[in-house]
Amino acid sequence: MRTRGLVRQQSGGASSPTEPTEPVVSRRLLAVVLVAVAALLATVAGVGSSAGAAPPQTDADFGPNVTIFDPSMPTSEIQAKFDEIWELQRDAEMGSGRYSLLFLPGTYGSAEEPLVGKVGYYTEVAGLGASPGDVQINGKIDVYNRCFDAPDRPNYDLSNPDVQCFALNNFWRSLSNLTINVFPGSAPEGEWYACEAGLPFNTWAVSQAVSMRRVDINGFGGEPPLFLFDVCLQRPGFASGGFIADSRPGGVINGPQQQWITRNSEIDFWSNAVWNQVFTGVVGAPDGSTFPDPPYTTLETTPVSREKPYLFVDDAGEYNVRVPSAHVDTSGTTWADGLTPGRTIPITDFFVAQPSDSVQEINNQLARGKHLILTPGVYDVDKSISVKRPDTVVLGMGLATLHAVDGAIPLTIADKAGIIVAGVTIDAGEVESPVLLQVGKKNGNNGVPNTDPDNPVTLSDVYFRIGGPYIGKTDIALEVNSDHVLIDHTWVWRADHGIEGFDATCDLDDPEDYENCEDEFGNPIGFLGDDIRWATNIGRNGAVINGDDVTATGLFVEHFQEYNTIWNGERGQVYLYQNELPYDPPTQADWTADDGTLGWAAYKVADDVEQHLLWGAGVYIFNRNNPDIVTENGYEVPVKPGVQLNHIMTNNLSGPGTINHIVNGCGPTLDGIPDPGDPDNYEDQEYIVTYPPCPPGL
Repeated sequence: MRTRGLVRQQSGGASSPTEPTEPVVSRRLLAVVLVAVAALLATVAGVGSSAGAAPPQTDADFGPNVTIFDPSMPTSEIQAKFDEIWELQRDAEMGSGRYSLLFLPGTYGSAEEPLVGKVGYYTEVAGLGASPGDVQINGKIDVYNRCFDAPDRPNYDLSNPDVQCFALNNFWRSLSNLTINVFPGSAPEGEWYACEAGLPFNTWAVSQAVSMRRVDINGFGGEPPLFLFDVCLQRPGFASGGFIADSRPGGVINGPQQQWITRNSEIDFWSNAVWNQVFTGVVGAPDGSTFPDPPYTTLETTPVSREKPYLFVDDAGEYNVRVPSAHVDTSGTTWADGLTPGRTIPITDFFVAQPSDSVQEINNQLARGKHLILTPGVYDVDKSISVKRPDTVVLGMGLATLHAVDGAIPLTIADKAGIIVAGVTIDAGEVESPVLLQVGKKNGNNGVPNTDPDNPVTLSDVYFRIGGPYIGKTDIALEVNSDHVLIDHTWVWRADHGIEGFDATCDLDDPEDYENCEDEFGNPIGFLGDDIRWATNIGRNGAVINGDDVTATGLFVEHFQEYNTIWNGERGQVYLYQNELPYDPPTQADWTADDGTLGWAAYKVADDVEQHLLWGAGVYIFNRNNPDIVTENGYEVPVKPGVQLNHIMTNNLSGPGTINHIVNGCGPTLDGIPDPGDPDNYEDQEYIVTYPPCPPGL
């Protein structure tokens, strides 16, 4: 275990709320950790603020929703801004607000006055240094459980025994490019979210569409820090999916986090596997040789990786974007030995777009050779933003969102090497789009592809949503036609809940009916349980991969109405696949393929594919609207020597719905009825270590 100092030298360069939770953490391990922490509580000395870098010289207008902190600012002023955005965004799951909170190089907070940042929906927190050590946060940057009550929700009054708190819907937020020095006393005593006041825990209670990149977390007194997934929050609930890359989070105490991918990082320990945890190129990763007991998937290196571009301020006070290069067979962080390898693009080479800018203006700027920054906000896109030049960078700030209008394809990427799209969310609109993001033309480039295996088209933290804040319709969400594309963390979501304005009302005096209630303004919530979404929010396929040699690290695809993922290309590789089948088919006839097969598999590899590799995958079923729905297979793949699935599973979430087999008629039926050896109230998940062949007895 490495020794960590308090402040490092600066360098220059949605499951159902009724789901059962797995054991939170080894009591013995937690006890040992708490004793060690308690013994060190008195050892902390104050840390002062440094002057930091000079203020930026370039006149870059990032718009009203970007706040840039300077180390000369009082901690109380920074804290007040964090708290302001947190209050706006902590429950704004379907809201339109988008925010970036950015730190110029320097030190923020102290032992006497730690900075405690709380991160809500659609909020990006990032350092503006060239390396994570350039920005030092003495305190915490946390995500806490969201609490719900009936019928007035959310509700954080924990004196009410009906309040439920969980991280299941904690989507759309990010943390990147800084160092956190976790101080005892960083969690305000008595607050609902506090974890044992005085203990140095950084809490990250999140689910999909949440990334942590280029983050270094330190403890105090030379001891390693603790990084928590919803463990010692009051009334811990459950969480479902997330992503860490190029980071050193310390020791990870994983309670109810069901599935996760950690890539190219360094950890001190990881405490709990729950259902499915994947590690690629992670120093200190747990042993995966005894899968599925525990269900860890551990690979020493990541076969293809490229870190996400990031905004930084150089020593002259100028804004730039660092664009990391692509690599093969890597492990550990990119910044441990200095500046992350890659190229630097000055901000003057970017068109910095605002939501008020027209698509025509954006396309004109791209055609002139500019790169593109999308500042925080929602962009109504009535024709495609077209990225046609090789090596173009499209970087979203504050989870900038492209909303399809009149059936447009919001974003198209040419079949050219090195194009990068990062930090962008794409929403379907009310008129059906053929696709939301198209990479390359479906018929190729006259048989002569322009992609480069050493410089792949890369999608980093690119998210998709059909339904939720408004009605959405698309045939396909993500279509990849180019070869040698890297998908580095995506969530492709046909929404299982939202505020689309359906006629969903309830008896406000009946707690059993709160999920269909109106909000305080009389707007129908339509949150869960409606019968309208299936015919209104259309999403047939989540991801369709036609290109060859496409790699995905962190592929989350959920709730689509036919195959969630179709893989037609050769030599595809996927590391962590997470899926929930649609909750809402009204009848079995609606969930039956044309050839009579019951339902569509969550993961389909085309019959003519000769080579394909999948590591660490989970398919879940929860047919809440019709518990009699049956799905034949979780996965369908051709049985060929070059097609291999490793560490795959299926799971029934609390009862409704049936999956007959895991893959190709192999594997036991999951119907929500506990079998001998299962807990009394739910059915254990089922695993296959490697397919083919079908293991004996399955």
